[in-house]
Amino acid sequence: MKTTNSIQNIQRVSLRDQVYQALKNAIISLELSPGQKIKDMELAERFNVSRTPVREALKRLEDEGLVISTPGSLTRVSEINTDEVKQTFVVVATLHELAASLAVANLTEEDFQLMNEYNFQLEAGVKEGNLFKAVEADDLFHGVFLKASNNVEIEKVLERLLPKIRRLEFVKFNSIDGMGSVKDHEQIIQTSKEKHHDKVVELVKHNWLSLGNQLI
Repeated sequence: MKTTNSIQNIQRVSLRDQVYQALKNAIISLELSPGQKIKDMELAERFNVSRTPVREALKRLEDEGLVISTPGSLTRVSEINTDEVKQTFVVVATLHELAASLAVANLTEEDFQLMNEYNFQLEAGVKEGNLFKAVEADDLFHGVFLKASNNVEIEKVLERLLPKIRRLEFVKFNSIDGMGSVKDHEQIIQTSKEKHHDKVVELVKHNWLSLGNQLI
């Protein structure tokens, strides 16, 4: 599995958000492993920023359950809780089901082309054993429905929930039937073109729940 280094010097623009995103990516990709100690001073030096944006980012990540901080002790990356992930999958699948329901009537030929392109990228990522590429392509594929749903609140909630799922994907990537997801997507594209609303919604939910069943 190919990886990239998420912890690196970053531009001095919107430091809080940049540090937050970089740390979040490092935690999701297991660059910062579950249970690992985090020192804000060391991170500030590695990012080449002050400790303030690092502390703000860590507080935000703590609110999302990705890090744990207790009085008098160091901050740590939270452990992966499979029960919590299982519950999260149900919510994520339901939100994507809702997005698909809202989106089907709005999908255009350009959307279908994008979904096909992203599914090809997913297939390539799976065959290459490149989880970063596969995950990004999968997110882009489902992002077409999210955009077409015209409901930003769904996206906001998913942005908060998905990191809990992604960490488990990185742990168990080799046990995931990635080609099964590619085939699911092919069915989703076809039924979307035919505007079979209920079938599309069913397939999208199945796609997410199937991933959850493989991981847990």
